[in-house]
Amino acid sequence: MHNDDKVIPVKKLMVTPNKKIKLKDFDTSYKGKTLNKQQSEKMLDESRKYLADVQDKLYAHNRYSVLIILQAMDAAGKDGAVKHIMSGFNPLGVKVYSFKAPNAYELDHDYFWRHELALPARGEIAIHNRSHYENVLVTKVHPQWILNENIPDVETVEEIDKKFWDKRYKQIRRFEKNLADNGMVILKFFLHVSKKEQKKRFLERIEDPGKNWKFSLSDLKERAYWNDYQKVYEEAMSETSAEHAPWFVVPADDKWFARLAIATIIARQFDKLKLSYPEVSQAQKQELQKAKVQLTSEVEQKTKKEKGKNKKE
Repeated sequence: MHNDDKVIPVKKLMVTPNKKIKLKDFDTSYKGKTLNKQQSEKMLDESRKYLADVQDKLYAHNRYSVLIILQAMDAAGKDGAVKHIMSGFNPLGVKVYSFKAPNAYELDHDYFWRHELALPARGEIAIHNRSHYENVLVTKVHPQWILNENIPDVETVEEIDKKFWDKRYKQIRRFEKNLADNGMVILKFFLHVSKKEQKKRFLERIEDPGKNWKFSLSDLKERAYWNDYQKVYEEAMSETSAEHAPWFVVPADDKWFARLAIATIIARQFDKLKLSYPEVSQAQKQELQKAKVQLTSEVEQKTKKEKGKNKKE
């Protein structure tokens, strides 16, 4: 699947490594210069088929694994993106994890621990709905929560300063570089929704009985920290976007465009891997021919027996 950059401007959506960004420079309502909803849905359907085919090769190739990270403000469409984009994948090769606030047992380990347990094996794809980045996002907005981790030399909120966060960014960069060096493809998506669109979706969840379960008063409380979250997302992506683990800021006011953009970026990354089915050696080809002869012989013998039986009857 190949889409023109004018349709899905992949380079425009990517956070340039070692460059500070401002989210206000990314349009939340962008939906392509030549696309409408019907065209996008058709292209998304084609991309699902393409991704399913490539996933099969990824599994057979067995040299790479893929980690897809989805981060966003509440109601930006992460769950819908997982449902629509990944529906074409074979569930045996894809694992989806939705991370909530860490429990007491998880807090007794380093903050990477529970996310490491959910990493994909070779040939697999893992989708992390929220991720280890929560440890430089929500905890940066609410630094008092860091105290629950019982980190040595961090006993008060005042000690959680710029030096502390710089250290965490460095840890994340090192963590992801190690994964990439060992064959993991890392793609990180921030679904960029406007405050106005979030309000609209919150109201829809309240007014639609079928969506009531999706709304929580805690979502409304976090909305009050909107500007703080925009700032920490800017900082996190600026500090951790890399060639081997890029961040993409995906316009998310229009769900259909966001889903197509994510699918397109994933497909293009798969293209770069030049995946193929393992080549069969000459010796293996000979074995295959022997097996074919044997199986064909079994069919012929069975047919002869059935014909002989019919004549007797």
